[in-house]
Amino acid sequence: MVTPKKIAAGFTGFASVLWLGLTAAVAASQRRLVFNPTIEREVQSPRSSGHRTRQVVLRSRDGTRLCGWLMTPQVQGPRPAVIYFGGRSEEVSWVVRDAGKLFPNMTVLAMNYRGYGESHGDPAENHMVEDGCLFYDWLAARGMVDARRIAVVGRSLGSGVAVQVAKERPVHSVVLITPYDSILAIAKRRFRAMPIEYMLRHRFESIKYAPSLTAPTYVLRASEDDVVPHSHTDELVAKLAQLVADDTVPNSDHMNIPYLEATQALIASFLTRQFSQPVAIPALPPAPSPAIAEAEAEITAEAK
Repeated sequence: MVTPKKIAAGFTGFASVLWLGLTAAVAASQRRLVFNPTIEREVQSPRSSGHRTRQVVLRSRDGTRLCGWLMTPQVQGPRPAVIYFGGRSEEVSWVVRDAGKLFPNMTVLAMNYRGYGESHGDPAENHMVEDGCLFYDWLAARGMVDARRIAVVGRSLGSGVAVQVAKERPVHSVVLITPYDSILAIAKRRFRAMPIEYMLRHRFESIKYAPSLTAPTYVLRASEDDVVPHSHTDELVAKLAQLVADDTVPNSDHMNIPYLEATQALIASFLTRQFSQPVAIPALPPAPSPAIAEAEAEITAEAK
């Protein structure tokens, strides 16, 4: 005879199996949940109206081919520089098109992550940070770049990359567009019933590194953001050691914020002001870790 107790036990067992199945599915598909590589170019033939534009290929320390663009200003002499890190679904060719407004009179390096655009490989947090440090070292070694004035700009997922690169390298300034405290915290909010902290490999815990950042940092939020709730940005902002400003762009959302004229004007103004200030420290070569130094020797740049 089937009793209520047996029925309850059956439901409990079914719920447990379902929970374990969902947990396993999330664990197995976490790369797809965190990253959404976009291969097709957003702008087919990108050119910056304010820069000389050159497509480049850099080799990571493990030989992975990474593709993007280097934009150099028309003005002669060593110039300040910017490295841009895109969002979860972002292919960065649009940055080339808008670089004249975003980064006037600055050298700009915009590279697609592994698996994005024409870059090879698969995306992963550790690779994004390692590659970002390589980008910094390669750019700092270029003769027409002022190595004392290299900023990092990160949007959404890329804010987590920018924060970690700023921790590892002596960047001049940091711009974070719709940043978060950590992907782990956002995932725990979305998957409340699952042990996310034991499953998630790509955590992007910016809040852990924020107190140690020494570069002036500028935060830009979307007025309407259903991807990164403002509470997650609040947590990060509270920990940033060198916060200069925390602005909200009117009539913006998580997707359109970098394309808006208001956003681009704010970023250009902040970086121009920061780069115009005297730099007390002398221009020193970067001091990468042995692993990065070994990889740097293998980097190649190819004009296309």
